[in-house]
Amino acid sequence: MEPTADGLLARAARELASRADELSGAVEACLRHELPELWEAPDVARMATENIAEHLGAVLVGLASGTEPGLIRPPPADAERARRLARHGTPLSTMLRAFRLAQGIVLDRLLAELPRLSGDPEEVNTAARELIAMSTAYVDRTSEEGVVAFQEERDRRLRWRAALVNEAGLRIGTTLDIARTTQELADFVSESFADAVTIDLLDAVLQGRDTAGEDPLKVRRMAQGPTDGAGCEPAIAHLCPDGTPAAYALHGGQPSRYQEVTSSDGRPAASALVLPLRARSITLGVAEFLRWRDTPAYDDEDVLLAQEIVARAAVAVDNARRYTHVRATALTLQRSLLPRHAPRQSAVEIAHRYLPAGSEAGVGGDWFDVIPLSGARVALVVGDVVGHGIHAAATMGRLRTAVRPLADIDLPPDELLTHLDDVVLRLSAEAATAPDADTEGDIGATCLYAVYDPVTRRCALARAGHVPPAVLVGDGTAELLDLPAGPPLGLGGLPFEAREVELPEGSLIVLYTDGLIEARDHDVEAGMSSLRSALRPAASLETVCDTLLEALLPPRPDDDIALLLARTRALGADRVATWDVPADPAAVARARADVSRQLGAWGLDELDFTAELVASELVTNAVRYGRPPIVLRLIHDRALLCEVSDAGSTTPHLRRARAFDEGGRGLLLVAQLAAHWGTRHARSGKTVWAELSESARLPAMVFGDGSEEDLAGASVGSWLDEFEEEPGAGPLR
Repeated sequence: MEPTADGLLARAARELASRADELSGAVEACLRHELPELWEAPDVARMATENIAEHLGAVLVGLASGTEPGLIRPPPADAERARRLARHGTPLSTMLRAFRLAQGIVLDRLLAELPRLSGDPEEVNTAARELIAMSTAYVDRTSEEGVVAFQEERDRRLRWRAALVNEAGLRIGTTLDIARTTQELADFVSESFADAVTIDLLDAVLQGRDTAGEDPLKVRRMAQGPTDGAGCEPAIAHLCPDGTPAAYALHGGQPSRYQEVTSSDGRPAASALVLPLRARSITLGVAEFLRWRDTPAYDDEDVLLAQEIVARAAVAVDNARRYTHVRATALTLQRSLLPRHAPRQSAVEIAHRYLPAGSEAGVGGDWFDVIPLSGARVALVVGDVVGHGIHAAATMGRLRTAVRPLADIDLPPDELLTHLDDVVLRLSAEAATAPDADTEGDIGATCLYAVYDPVTRRCALARAGHVPPAVLVGDGTAELLDLPAGPPLGLGGLPFEAREVELPEGSLIVLYTDGLIEARDHDVEAGMSSLRSALRPAASLETVCDTLLEALLPPRPDDDIALLLARTRALGADRVATWDVPADPAAVARARADVSRQLGAWGLDELDFTAELVASELVTNAVRYGRPPIVLRLIHDRALLCEVSDAGSTTPHLRRARAFDEGGRGLLLVAQLAAHWGTRHARSGKTVWAELSESARLPAMVFGDGSEEDLAGASVGSWLDEFEEEPGAGPLR
């Protein structure tokens, strides 16, 4: 630079330096007008003002002192300011335009000073050219340095943002529990992005609906942060009035940013973000992020980051919501298919538990049942269908329904499992051929079926691939019954074997599914050993149930559990009467007399007439159509049970006799007088039984209209003797 031009620029710089505040004000006014976004946030506005003054001071001092253009350095804090602009989300173009606008104003002021300080046009032109070149070089150099710092900070911010979003995906939605998922969102955001967080979900969505419902919207506070680790206490539903930021987000589905707001607990906040939780086009709820006044306010980039985090969380919440709904449906189906109360029976004392899996596996196909049988006996069933979910629960219900009629016809345990195996095979074939089937693979199940007789104190058991039962006898000894394992149901063609054991009165039979003894940290054998150790006598079966579950199960079991406890009772000789009946028609009268005498001893005189009629018919049929030996047995249980056994295999059938038929009324009479009746087959022979009802009336089709006039003065013996002695009269069959 020529000395004259250099001196002229120095004088011009000194003149402007004396009016530096005025020049700074002009630059600031221009930037406020052209770039108002630099003044939206107070800290950014303060930084812009300081930056203008420092740049002007550096340029004017350099010109006044004659410093070489390349040696005029920008302010030391210039790079940090560029990084702060990047952190605030200011666009790079805004920063560069600010440099050019400021350059233009300062350059115009300096160029205006040159003619006033020198009358030599050549000197003025030379100084002007040098000034333009120097200012351009200075702005280019400072812009490049600012761009580098800005871009470094922007790249770091992008990496931080990507890492934050990725961490959110890892930390939010670790379970399929709605409350825990929302609390994970609140905890994560309050750690790194907000000073306070609240999460509200629509009450209608929590109830399983996909629509928000009518205005005003009802929401439920699910989570808030920061917390002391205890999470958010479940809050009652509250209304979300129209016009509030939350209502705007729920209705519009768009995020919004607010400055100088008040939080839901009344605290003043400098900035707030209100974002809807939306997943699969469904609005689930609303999240509110707050920053206090000592924290930088939210900017546009924060809105974008918050949207990404909330979007990921919304998917996790929706997955948890859908899983909860499916699980609740399956659990409702499961519980509706399980017995709610043990039926009335005298053979055993019952206690039971069903626990669904605590993990994401959900409801399974475990079931149990208690089925009263003839002869005061009871059937105990425990089963487990392979798989989880609604399909497993539905299959369980079909199998439990199938077991009932098979048990009612008094099949032995091994034969019942054979028939149940056929049922599973048919279900598998139906599932495989159904056009809309959405399950893969065959249907499989395990089952344990036991029949206990309180008269003989014997229990017959068979299992199909199921875990063996445990028995606790009176002296406190717990053992696993050694039963033939048998194949699981659904394989077909393989035999099942039954075992019969005698149990002392008061023995405890424990039937369960494998979820009770099997877990990830130990195998079935270890679980069985733990079961034997944990099985101890207690006064209450409910206490035994709770003790076993507490000792054997983790807090969140991996599989569902069915547990059935049965403490055996016995019917002593004073409650059972048995007679051997000769295969002679004359023995029918003696049988009636024995029945009448026994009922008198038991104090059941009101059942004398009914019992004699039924016993006479059953004995007559056995004498005429059965094979010896013939046995008549009365059991005084909750009801009076009358049984006649013989060695024949012919099953009597109920039929309706016509008006002039001589026979065919006997079993109809039994069916009218008995609350229940039926036939059960043994390995050899059969037993026809009837449970007598005190409220039964004689059928008019057999004995007139059943009025007192028809029955007055007539004894059971005389009536039946009259039928037996009538020429040509057949049995009452």
